[in-house]
Amino acid sequence: MSTDEISYPTYLHLDALLELQRPQSTPEHPDELLFIVVHQASELWFKVLLHEFDQLIAHLERDDAQAAVFSMQRINSLVGLVSHELRALDTLPPQRFKQFRGYLGSSSGSQSAQFRAIEATSGLRETHFMAALQEHGEIPAVVQRALARPTLQALFLEMLARRGVTLEALYTESQHGLLLMLAEAFLEYEQGFAQWRFLHVQLVERIIGPMTGGTGGTLGAKYLNKTIQQRFFPELWAVRARLYAG
Repeated sequence: MSTDEISYPTYLHLDALLELQRPQSTPEHPDELLFIVVHQASELWFKVLLHEFDQLIAHLERDDAQAAVFSMQRINSLVGLVSHELRALDTLPPQRFKQFRGYLGSSSGSQSAQFRAIEATSGLRETHFMAALQEHGEIPAVVQRALARPTLQALFLEMLARRGVTLEALYTESQHGLLLMLAEAFLEYEQGFAQWRFLHVQLVERIIGPMTGGTGGTLGAKYLNKTIQQRFFPELWAVRARLYAG
């Protein structure tokens, strides 16, 4: 197809895209379309986030702090978008969700390979996380790829080491402004991600209750509550405690 033949619908493949929302309830429940679109949109944003993380990692490996800062600004904006769109499901009362929940089968958000890849890229390596990855069989290739790379914290610490900058100096010496901006952007990301998790927990509790299991036999809000305490950049938090506690 030549560029002269490309239009808005063909460029975005709208016919195919708009055919992908296929409610399973019979008769079709009026709220199921919203439920599908929110989750499909999240997966599209996850795809963009993973793409942006690839760019960020390349910048960190090239020791390009300025480009890394710009990458983190975009990533933090995207995390905010994903969090905000969850609010659309606040309009789904639990009694209405229950009316079509049975049609979801064994599907669960914990099966999102892209989300797990984002967690792994961000820095999760703890035993509980690794066990959760194996709950649904073989670990997907996109997650394995993320696990095979250094964490963002490791890449940042390597960048500091190449420049001869310690974490303490980063926060006490004024000449490291750009690196400090990058560190703060990392913490902004971690906070934004934690807020996303918190909103997700609240949403699940609001729809299915705090002690109820999630879809697909998962632990639901009980499990999600535990994930809020996970840290991607523990060294950045620790240096603050060492320098400023008391």
